[in-house]
Amino acid sequence: MSQVFLVVDRIEDWEPYYPSDQVLSFEQYLNFQSPLRQRIRVINLCRDFDYLNVGYYCSLLAEARGHHVLPSMRVLNDLSSPLLYQLQLHELAPVLRKAAANTNRAEEVVVKSYFGNVAEPELKPLARSLFERFPCPILEIGFAHRKDWEISGLRILDHQALDDAEQTEFAEALDTFSKQVWQQRKVRKGARFDLAILHNPDEAMPPSDAKALKRFVSAGKELGINVELITPDDYVHIPEYDGLFIRETTAIDHHTYRFAKKAEAEGLVVMDDPTSILRCTNKIYLADLFATHDVPTPKTLLLRRGETEQFELVVENLGLPLVVKIPDGSFSRGMKKVTSLEELHSAAETLFAKSALLLAQEFLYTDFDWRIGILNHRPIYACRYYMVKNHWQIYHHNDGKKTASGGFDTLPTFEVPRPVLQAALKATKHIGDGFYGVDIKESRGKGYVIEVNDNPNIDSGIEDRYLGKELYQVIMQEFARRMDKRVET
Repeated sequence: MSQVFLVVDRIEDWEPYYPSDQVLSFEQYLNFQSPLRQRIRVINLCRDFDYLNVGYYCSLLAEARGHHVLPSMRVLNDLSSPLLYQLQLHELAPVLRKAAANTNRAEEVVVKSYFGNVAEPELKPLARSLFERFPCPILEIGFAHRKDWEISGLRILDHQALDDAEQTEFAEALDTFSKQVWQQRKVRKGARFDLAILHNPDEAMPPSDAKALKRFVSAGKELGINVELITPDDYVHIPEYDGLFIRETTAIDHHTYRFAKKAEAEGLVVMDDPTSILRCTNKIYLADLFATHDVPTPKTLLLRRGETEQFELVVENLGLPLVVKIPDGSFSRGMKKVTSLEELHSAAETLFAKSALLLAQEFLYTDFDWRIGILNHRPIYACRYYMVKNHWQIYHHNDGKKTASGGFDTLPTFEVPRPVLQAALKATKHIGDGFYGVDIKESRGKGYVIEVNDNPNIDSGIEDRYLGKELYQVIMQEFARRMDKRVET
């Protein structure tokens, strides 16, 4: 159960609003002693957040005490200088362009955001995105139109500086925020930990189907873990949990990576962690890692945009057919099989529009790909995914039509050929200790690693076909072990 406090410089600062026993002066918070292991949430509403002033110390003390505070020290430091926060704004360019397309304003615009809410409808998505990156009660956002619309300034404001109308907006936003984010959830009998599973109900090809998600919830309950499903809208809920399990397709320029970074910063057990996502979602990184550590893979070369003269050498070294891939494709997307030099030029021209570097890889024909599930350096399941009929991949995306997939076999790991298991373990050894799915082709008595996935599929009736509910228990047990270890330290 969690307790939320609003901290102000002096109790008198709260006079314009309804009185509440959740409001503490900074002096009261300074002398406050929280019960052991109780979750404390602090909304820092002090006047001055500058270095070594009261607002700064409030957030500093909150973090030292293990309280989850808004704004955090990271946010205070980031917003202290345009040089720091501007580094994070490039990710918001698409949201800013969309907001600008719907606005008809002067060249300079300044708005106030209260817990990610603004009055201007066209700016709501942008304000929400800014709140996810810089969570603070009141943020003044400056927009300027130079060559394009851009964010010209970000500044934390003091609630004392608001006029009557703005105080009303702030109070309503605070009321909504505190109810949505820090309301007391039902206490689950016997639950030692709270685990969030991030999923997206709208995702076309999610890593786990609805039935598998329910089995994770049940497996957690048996181990004393309260498992709750959250969605991309629940970013601000993260501090409420002890662990985060990502069951949505990950990418770097994506909310899944932000969720992982936020969870890691808050001290949660998270799978997969940001480092694993960063490493696994880019095939260029994996290719270099595999070459460095002698992981068996098909012969691989890099293609660079603008250097088409290298293509003849690529064909000479890899032979035909060969496969060309973008670095961050998933589910068999972003890759093309070519059977001639002319096809290579054509495929590269299309794919170079998405990436400055491409991978060209020797084509190994097999009837199926192995997928070995590795958790903390240990194989926990094995599947053979068969190629789609009359196609060279396990998925066939038919230009907007329904995606076809091949058949599968699920086997105990002890029936997997030893070279395949060894290749899977060697591939993940230098990535991390998370949960990975290693795709391997078996050819000429060897296992050749194609890629490592940071959030491999666990679907009901497929990956769990052999182990059943035990597979979900194994994964939840690893979460429990890590969360126990975190408490001990």
